[in-house]
Amino acid sequence: MAAAAARANDPEPHIPVLLGPILQAVAPVTGLWVDGTFGAGGYARGLLAAGAAGVIGIDRDPAVFRMAEAWRADYGDRLRLVEGTFSDLDALAGEPVDGVVLDLGVSSMQLDQAERGFSFQKDGPLDMRMADSGMSAADLVNTATEAELADIIFHYGEDRAARRIARAIVAARPLSRTLDLVRVVERCLPRAKPGQSHPATRTFQAIRIAVNDEFGQLAEGLEAAERALKPGGQLAVVTFHSLEDRIVKRFFQIRSGAEGQGSRHAPARVQEKPAFTLKTRRAIGPDEDETARNPRARSSKLRIGIRTDAPAGRADRAALGLPKPALEGRS
Repeated sequence: MAAAAARANDPEPHIPVLLGPILQAVAPVTGLWVDGTFGAGGYARGLLAAGAAGVIGIDRDPAVFRMAEAWRADYGDRLRLVEGTFSDLDALAGEPVDGVVLDLGVSSMQLDQAERGFSFQKDGPLDMRMADSGMSAADLVNTATEAELADIIFHYGEDRAARRIARAIVAARPLSRTLDLVRVVERCLPRAKPGQSHPATRTFQAIRIAVNDEFGQLAEGLEAAERALKPGGQLAVVTFHSLEDRIVKRFFQIRSGAEGQGSRHAPARVQEKPAFTLKTRRAIGPDEDETARNPRARSSKLRIGIRTDAPAGRADRAALGLPKPALEGRS
């Protein structure tokens, strides 16, 4: 156990964001937890070192489990790894759990691997799939209509130049490499000023979200966590951009009964017994020390809910504010 704790504190290139605030907010850490976005295993290792009896690590990327082979044996049967999506985490866990943690950011491991196609800074195949199957980014950019591409880039990337970028992508097809797509987007937008994000950031974000159905997975994952948690269990969710955070915030508001009634002229909504109480009203962000150590943490937000004994339910997708789906029926 001492060796495992030491490994959990080792400096490593893939730093789990807001791990300290999570462990502090949910303390004391006990019982069985699900790390629904296992990645490099930073949250799982932190939870185990802090006292969790066990952690079930779930990820849809089989590569992360191969990378964990070097250290997973340190934890014996306290760590169980399962390939799958966190939208099915209640079924994959197979039993009620005391806590769930979800990190919705793209793994730095995936960004670092040019062959995965996530990064606009590295040349690689246009892939962007978090799993080994399904539609790739190349499939999407080469077969979607101009209107579909514009819809994706606008709704999932919040880029006001979405129509111009979509038109340029269609004109440049076929595209097979990340840097080919980068050059297309760069020709559509002004050069970034110092301190601004790269012009292709929003387009790459939008395409990645569409390829992996990230918002649909998020809504289903939050509901799966609600079903999995015991009364008193805690759900901690780390987000990295406003679209994700809005969905998580609204989920907790709706499922805790804190959303309000809306317009006084609208029919009163039936109030269900709250499924969560909120740990804090506002999101928890990183402190200056963490952002200095890990710039990736700069935009991160943490929200935590505590499960009540109310029956699990479903949150209306429109009320969650999911961006308009652009690829229904594609796979």
